[in-house]
Amino acid sequence: MRTWALLLPLLMATAQAQVCSVDKTVFEVKENTNSSEPLLDIYVPEGQQVTLGPSSTHFAFRIQGTQLFLNVTPDYEENSMLQAQLECKSGDTTVTQLRVFVSVLDVNDNAPQFPYVARVWKVPEDTKVNTTIIPETELEAQDLDKDDILFYTLQEVTLGASDFFSLMGTNRPALRLDQPLDFEKCRNMTFQLLVRDTQEENVEPSHTATATLVLEVQPADLRPPWFLPCTYSDAYVCIQAQYQGTVPTGHKLPGALVLQPGPIYAVDGDWAISQPIVYSFMKGHEDGTFSIDASTGNLTMSKSVPSPKTFLLVVKGEQADHGRYSVTQVTVEARDANGSLPRFPESLYRGTVARGSGVGVAVKDAAAPSQPLRIRAQDPEFPDLNSAITYQITNNSNFRMDGEAVLTNALLVHTGVFYAEVEAKNTVTSGTATTVVEIQVSEQEPAPTGTTLRPSASSMPGGPSSAGTSPSPTPASPSGGSAQTSKPGTSPLTSPGPSRTPWSSAGTSGAGGGSTTNKPSGDQRFSAVEMAALGGVLGALLLLALIALMVLVHKLYGHRLKCCSGKALEPQPQGFDNQAFVSEEANWAPAPSPSPRPGRPPTPEPVTPGPTSPSPATLHHVPKSPAVARDGEDPAAVRSILTKERRPEGGYKAVWFGEDIGAEADVVVLNEPASEADGAGDSGSEGSGDAGSDAGPGRGTEDPPGADSIYF
Repeated sequence: MRTWALLLPLLMATAQAQVCSVDKTVFEVKENTNSSEPLLDIYVPEGQQVTLGPSSTHFAFRIQGTQLFLNVTPDYEENSMLQAQLECKSGDTTVTQLRVFVSVLDVNDNAPQFPYVARVWKVPEDTKVNTTIIPETELEAQDLDKDDILFYTLQEVTLGASDFFSLMGTNRPALRLDQPLDFEKCRNMTFQLLVRDTQEENVEPSHTATATLVLEVQPADLRPPWFLPCTYSDAYVCIQAQYQGTVPTGHKLPGALVLQPGPIYAVDGDWAISQPIVYSFMKGHEDGTFSIDASTGNLTMSKSVPSPKTFLLVVKGEQADHGRYSVTQVTVEARDANGSLPRFPESLYRGTVARGSGVGVAVKDAAAPSQPLRIRAQDPEFPDLNSAITYQITNNSNFRMDGEAVLTNALLVHTGVFYAEVEAKNTVTSGTATTVVEIQVSEQEPAPTGTTLRPSASSMPGGPSSAGTSPSPTPASPSGGSAQTSKPGTSPLTSPGPSRTPWSSAGTSGAGGGSTTNKPSGDQRFSAVEMAALGGVLGALLLLALIALMVLVHKLYGHRLKCCSGKALEPQPQGFDNQAFVSEEANWAPAPSPSPRPGRPPTPEPVTPGPTSPSPATLHHVPKSPAVARDGEDPAAVRSILTKERRPEGGYKAVWFGEDIGAEADVVVLNEPASEADGAGDSGSEGSGDAGSDAGPGRGTEDPPGADSIYF
């Protein structure tokens, strides 16, 4: 036994040495791995060959010599287990068969995908809250990586859409309604549904996909009919109107009643559905006085009311499909109509018509020349009686009324302004009212566009005086047919005064007796008074401009004009210098004064002196501008410093040219010595109107002219 125990391993080793063998038969490889290294080494006995058997995965392996290689890049989604069958043969005889397994490990290498790119779902408006709108199976994405867990996020595209919808969970993409829908506020909501195959965004590898979800809200019948006008308190409730009306006693009105604030009218509260509304009485119609049209809601009288009375009618408005209805109250008051007077919105109407117009031509509205002039009165107490009002012209045979329009009643051969009184009479209540029409008869038809400037009625001879230009309030008509609207461009005016009664001369002037004025004929847009006023204003402006121009020229060039208009200067002696001012040691002693030349002194010639009193060192130059009077003195005190006569005024500086003295003294300088600065504290004499701007302070007006003069 001991011998067999020793021989058994030897026999087994000998047997193994006669067959093929491998060290390992099971391997794990990550997908997408591409390795050039051999998978394993095969021991092949001498005289045998190893090949791949038919059970091997096609094209997955190859044998080079005695080494086994992977021949493909493994893909878990395609094949998660690869098998290699190794056959060792000796000749044609198979000696050994071995199996090698390669397990492919899954790697996150695929992005999730939605089975749709965009989808539209219709959601009824009356869907209950917490209802699942779209199930999970219709929204979820697919991932080829079988072990991946997908995470979903709902992102709103329409602002505020996330308030209405949300997902059931991060890994459950079912869509749920969170609050009631409102078709009026939001009809379409768009979302982006995002899916990711990792929980964290920054993990690698990580893949995402998106899809678009569009939710269309479908209107539902949630609201009853609403009687208009109404005040909306929220999207579902409306505070409805109640209607009031007035009818006269003893009369049956032929048409629909005029109610306030408008006619009976209701609409479906769900205007997107807009079911037709059917009207009927629920209460208050027992005596049969009133009837209501089922389709329009117009309230009419079936019979008259003999005495004053108030009717409370309850009107029902129901959808045509009988889904919903609502009610309102109509109050109709029957009153005694006697004494009710119609009213004109305006006290003066203006119209225009071309000269030469024949009978039956409509008068145009002066404010809107392309439209006919319409005159309309209203009964403030019984609007339903407006249709019973008739109109006539009482004092002018040139024109007549055709309903609310004004027509010519004769050939108009003269231009001018005609006035006519229009009387409105309510045939039911017998009440009357009057107004005035001003009709301009011109040479040509007025332009259809633009605004024509016309003188006011008060500026026309024989015309009514105007009391104001502010428009009067115009009553509104809910039915749109019986209310008078104010005409643009017109103003209500007061009735003509007793001294200017426009219809007092009716039938005495113009064709057919119309009242005309002395306004110039023709198509004139402005009166003579207006043109004269305009000319006067323009003339005044021109005169002011000329005066301002003259003042400006005098201020800038006055001294030049004086120079040019005066006498020509006599030639001055040449070659003489005033040596008294060359040196500061100049002798200031006065020289004998020659007697002045008899006769009238010549006109001083203006030159330009310096701005300040000259000093002895600088007086060798001739001044260039006349001295100017000081502030507060007469500006006319500007005089030339060149003269041929000695002037006895004190404080006056001048250069005197002698004509009949010897050559020893041809020029006399009348001036003050430099010591005049000592008297700077004195303001000078105000008594002399001829004192120059350079008069020395402290000088008396009675000083002899030769007392401080120097003669050369």
